[in-house]
Amino acid sequence: MPEQPATGQWLVSQGTRWFFDSGALSLDFAYTGATVGNPHWEQFHAPGDLGRWLGERFPRLDGEPGERELSDALGLRSAIASIASALSERRTPDADDVDTINLFSATPDVPPALAGGRRQAGAGRIRIGQALSSVARDAVQLFGHEVAGEVGEQRIRQCSASDCSLVFYDESRTNNRRWCSMQRCGNRAKVRAFRERADARPAR
Repeated sequence: MPEQPATGQWLVSQGTRWFFDSGALSLDFAYTGATVGNPHWEQFHAPGDLGRWLGERFPRLDGEPGERELSDALGLRSAIASIASALSERRTPDADDVDTINLFSATPDVPPALAGGRRQAGAGRIRIGQALSSVARDAVQLFGHEVAGEVGEQRIRQCSASDCSLVFYDESRTNNRRWCSMQRCGNRAKVRAFRERADARPAR
């Protein structure tokens, strides 16, 4: 199996920098931009920004993306974000978004390689298109069961905070993750609950 890039990235909301681990490479990709409702999260202002983001997750990335690759990436990102939102709300994803992800996943991705050999099989460097295909295939694997309507545990969900719509994949064994981040919404919920308990105590 190919080595999976680590998930998670730093985001900024209302001047506070915090770490959001979406639980999946494709969801991290979706949360690089304004397609998820927060214009301040846009990370891909130019082709070089896309190259840096992909390079951090695919160390053997070769070459710099151009405007065409950036346009492709934004289209893929929008489709992933749209389907993630639909599935978290138990809606049927848009067929055009499904087609977009399938189109990218049908192209060559980053091939798996077994460590320990003395020779490099195939190309030693990764092209931008291969990296985007790997992101798309991650989305196919992530969304596949729920798009098909298969019975099972629902692990794609929105943060439980009423003022947060971030979507994540719950990797926990117990499948009971509620918050986008304990540092952000989880902590705010704890503070609110503490204050409510304090207010409910009878005065002495």
